Amino acid sequence: MCDLHDQHEHDHLPAGAPQLSRRHVMQLLGAAGVTAGVAQVAAADPAQAAAVDATPAGYVAPAGRAADTPAKKAALAWIAAHQDDITGLNDEIWGNAELSLREWKSSLAEAEFLERAGFDVEFGTAGFPTAFTATYRQGRGGPVLGFSGEYDALPGLSQRKGVGHHDPLEYVHDPFAPGYGPGHGCGHSALGTAAAAAAAAVAQAAKKHRLPVTVKFFGSTAEETLIGKTYAVTKGVYEGLDAFLDWHPSTANATGWGTTTAMTAVTFTFLGVAGHGGTPLGNKSALDAAVMMATMSEFLREENLAPSGRLHWVINNGGDIPNVTPEIAEISYYVREGSPERVRVLLDKVVAVAEAAAKASQTTVRHRVTSACWNQLPAKAFAELLHENMRTIGPPVYTADAQKLAKELQESLGLPAAGMHTQVAELTPPNPAFLGGGSTDVADISWNVPTVSLGVALAPIGTKMHTWSTAACAAAAPGRAAVLTAARYLAATAVDLITQPEQLKAIKAEFAERTKGVEWKTALPDDYEPPMYEPPAWFLKRTRQSWPPENITWPPRRIVSQEKFASLGPDLAPQK
Repeated sequence: MCDLHDQHEHDHLPAGAPQLSRRHVMQLLGAAGVTAGVAQVAAADPAQAAAVDATPAGYVAPAGRAADTPAKKAALAWIAAHQDDITGLNDEIWGNAELSLREWKSSLAEAEFLERAGFDVEFGTAGFPTAFTATYRQGRGGPVLGFSGEYDALPGLSQRKGVGHHDPLEYVHDPFAPGYGPGHGCGHSALGTAAAAAAAAVAQAAKKHRLPVTVKFFGSTAEETLIGKTYAVTKGVYEGLDAFLDWHPSTANATGWGTTTAMTAVTFTFLGVAGHGGTPLGNKSALDAAVMMATMSEFLREENLAPSGRLHWVINNGGDIPNVTPEIAEISYYVREGSPERVRVLLDKVVAVAEAAAKASQTTVRHRVTSACWNQLPAKAFAELLHENMRTIGPPVYTADAQKLAKELQESLGLPAAGMHTQVAELTPPNPAFLGGGSTDVADISWNVPTVSLGVALAPIGTKMHTWSTAACAAAAPGRAAVLTAARYLAATAVDLITQPEQLKAIKAEFAERTKGVEWKTALPDDYEPPMYEPPAWFLKRTRQSWPPENITWPPRRIVSQEKFASLGPDLAPQK
């Protein structure tokens, strides 16, 4: 779940769509009335108010902010000279297809790439074994620039590279539960690779032209579960940065200054009593409780879920065999809304549903928050600088093979065969009404450091992230074009921040204005411990780490049911 993708599609009205009146906007946002002023919104929900766009009608993107400098040319030349290394790294991480918190080979590959470019690498950022920070310092002073790297895959999205129909590379031959292996259905193999290439290119350009700067690359674990960065922010990992640059694979080449949904991920554990399915009286089915919760939570949609909200769930533990009543069952929810406060209100209703399901099923329930993030803080001036660099560099150049694969995938999915997006989308203000969408753990960084995000088309027009079709593209011809172009966009923009301090000053001034009166506080619980997996010994040795880290309890506390069979009342007297 990236889950900030297709930003252009989320943040802009479709061409020809009717403009919404202020009254309709307020109704769509679920406001209590249409007369509430900005001051009232700011007081009630400062995170939402800070993300509100006030761009007047008739906006035209400014020009002349991106400069053509020798340093920028050097950075772009470095990327051109190392194309094979860059696309090779993407291929390697794509082939690893490692899940969140277990990106052993992928994190090493990315770290070694940066070490070869002159970076100092330290693993174990915020206690996560597969997170690392790579640092390059040139001279004294200068800005401190951060790049966002990710490399985790998604479960069940295995797909053969470059194949235009569904053909899992790894098929799980289980006679009772067949499935597919993991795959890069969100393109994070390309995401981390392009960001690392951009960081390296900026470092080498700064070295060549003796520009003072500190370049930091943050290799982040578990973006798909929104765990890595949200927790790292609370540990001060991003303190001292002047700017943070982020990109994500998409179906369009675009940037903007819209926001995202805030989100809390929560898992409910129901505990009952096991027993033979053939003698069920008195058993307590935890699965019954999970199913009841799932059913009841669907009834929240009509009267409790605004268009800006999202509520989706999966039963991730529902028992093993029909003739054993499940004693433990778990159901996980992603609760999304336009701000942390709106998430809290919706989450309280979901928790109430869980408690009702436990009462009705005579089970017990507990819940734990596995991750939580804010909505992203916009950065208009940053987006304007980035967009001009995108237009100057131009869109990705897709080969005939890339377009052929794109159209095959579109036909396979029942979509128009439009191919890949071959333009840089216009920079336009966000939709007047925020209608929800994806979430990102970059959002928490954005409230602490000026942050810009962009999308580059790695997948065909009309498709989506978190699909096997994206995995088919990520390391094939479309992905190769996207990863090199994204690296150029990021590197060019970062060089402008070094050579044009007035641009960085304007970006930081907007950040200060937007965050005035807003105190960021993590949405994670006070007693939060991040989930982790114990690394293999070879990985700990290679990365010079020990286990466990100081910030978790290991081994984790066991969850064991102590429930009793349900009472059926006094025994009935024998019939005479």
